[in-house]
Amino acid sequence: MRVAVIGATGNVGTAVLDVLGRTSDITSVLGISRRMPDTEAEPYSGCEWRSIDIAAASSQDTAHRDLTEALTGADAVIHLAWLIQPNSDRGLLRRVNVDGTARVAAAVAAAGVPHLVVASSVGAYSPDDSMDKRDEAWPTEGIRSSHYSVDKAAQERVLDDFCADHPEITVTRLRPALIFGAPAASEIQRYFLGTWMPVQLLRAGRLPFLPLPAGLRGVQAVHSTDVARAYVASVLRRRSGAFNICADDVLHPKDLAELLDHGRHIPVPNGAVRAALSMGHSSSLVAADEGWLDMGLNVPLMDNGRARRELGWDPEYSAMDSARELLKGMADGEGAASVPLRPRDPEQPQLRTTDDTSTGHEASDAGGEHSEVDMDLLGLYLCDHLTGATAGAERIERMAADFVDTPVFAALSELAAEIRGEHLYVRHLIGELGLRRRPVAEALSWVGERVGRLKSNGSLLKRSPMILVLEAELMRSAVIGKLGMWQTLEGNAEALGLDAEQFRGLAQKAEHQREVLDTVHSYARSRAFRRDRAVYDQASGVSPVRGD
Repeated sequence: MRVAVIGATGNVGTAVLDVLGRTSDITSVLGISRRMPDTEAEPYSGCEWRSIDIAAASSQDTAHRDLTEALTGADAVIHLAWLIQPNSDRGLLRRVNVDGTARVAAAVAAAGVPHLVVASSVGAYSPDDSMDKRDEAWPTEGIRSSHYSVDKAAQERVLDDFCADHPEITVTRLRPALIFGAPAASEIQRYFLGTWMPVQLLRAGRLPFLPLPAGLRGVQAVHSTDVARAYVASVLRRRSGAFNICADDVLHPKDLAELLDHGRHIPVPNGAVRAALSMGHSSSLVAADEGWLDMGLNVPLMDNGRARRELGWDPEYSAMDSARELLKGMADGEGAASVPLRPRDPEQPQLRTTDDTSTGHEASDAGGEHSEVDMDLLGLYLCDHLTGATAGAERIERMAADFVDTPVFAALSELAAEIRGEHLYVRHLIGELGLRRRPVAEALSWVGERVGRLKSNGSLLKRSPMILVLEAELMRSAVIGKLGMWQTLEGNAEALGLDAEQFRGLAQKAEHQREVLDTVHSYARSRAFRRDRAVYDQASGVSPVRGD
């Protein structure tokens, strides 16, 4: 069988690729995502790949053409793509999540694919305040105050219409509970808590008690590997209809408190928790809005019996074990080799010395043995670059987030992950050479970049068309400066006892980054100052700007 997975680089998509790769009946897999993963890393290396934007910044005609071409010849399509953030852009979320599902379904029909498997959710269900477990017949009208739930319910209506129009196509809907697993830990922190949240403290000990909403009846969860097994079972058995996917146990308030080793919790009025979450979200302290709380308090508890009977599926992980793994993963900053699942702190690179060793002591000693290198001056030079790199990494990450609804998003997002890694590399290099950092300057650079965001560029209430032009120019200048640093280090590597090849490779990477930014700038400047064109026109049909 040939299976196409749309949204193949996220939490579930990565787990699905892993299970598909270990399933003998699956002979080829096509991964489709807006942003490309590291295709040399598992489980991404065993797939073919296509970069397709299903709805964020593509016209209906462009998406239909690209999807139909990619899906032709597939025996089944697993549609997982779903945009969680930004909460504030309801139009974008609705377009990607609901309209995007309609576009995928239409392309499945046009390509002649006989089976479509779609990621629905427990969030599609209507409210329930009982402790009874509900089967798939429970209504799917959603929770009105949760944008996620509203869109999941709307997605169900899209699938209802598609099934009526195309009875010849088998349509399977999986409705999972909360999906936990270590590879998604850093992603979940970014999407729901925020990068500043000190989740590392989960390692340090336990809270004296856990405050929880008084109305919380229980939480259902499923491990990402188990939900992936359910998707693959759906493909192999080709059963139509909806299936609840969850572990057998329910995490009640006492169970949630026991995850922190003590079992003590304090009920807090729902209204107080909701107000605090609303305030935290509006002040950008917490990524999730209050709608997520409303959904968690009101969705029904699910019965997974149909999946057991018809898919031959059984959960291998309990909800408690899945939650423990997630918490440990958050504390450790775990992730995977895709942009959505990137770990909190990329793995520190090894600094290669001339004898091809990689210990910091040898690198530092090598510098001390060569009196021709002024290490104090070199330290000032590298610290200046680190200060600039701090602002640059923040700027490119913000650019990627701000321009998610443009064809340049994928290129910017992949570039942001690369530049953040290089920022950490410079910091690591300074430490390995035994040089002194200047944390105050780095902090001021970080603050300065954020203050710079307050400029209006002639438009206070909406994005100015020229913002992308200016941002691309600033980042291009920063990359050119970084190129000079790598060249300087390459020229002095022998005197420092370091392998020059590592800096030569980084210089080549900087050249490529400049080319990507040139392409982004070309897109922006051709539209920003024209009355007949729009930078943020989602229906433009402009091809995605790629960095490769």
